[in-house]
Amino acid sequence: MEKNLDYYLSLNYPFIVRKDKDGTFCIKYPDLPGCISCGDTLEEAVTMGEDAKVSWIEVALEKGMPIPEPSDMEDNTYTGNFRLRMPKTLHRDLAQRAAVEGVSMNQYCIYLLGKEFEREHPRQ
Repeated sequence: MEKNLDYYLSLNYPFIVRKDKDGTFCIKYPDLPGCISCGDTLEEAVTMGEDAKVSWIEVALEKGMPIPEPSDMEDNTYTGNFRLRMPKTLHRDLAQRAAVEGVSMNQYCIYLLGKEFEREHPRQ
């Protein structure tokens, strides 16, 4: 398969979202160095991040730069999906908070997990 823009956009690049002290949300793609964007809401940050990823890949292709494939592509064990059971009250609280933020509960949970992971495992 030719490794063109469509090829790279078909890959599932992992990203990390965190909320800054000023209330904005920042998203970065660890496999694409320097590919970072921010938004006033979580949904906006994810949308802006997707635009940044497309632009990053387009520029890399134009300049003939190497484009890394997603790090989790090496191992099919990591699909990006897992089921989680939780108390009904937690489910309700997460759904309500996601609605306040204007995002899906799935996006909100990814944000919370990413934020905690970054806090526990800061990049050096």
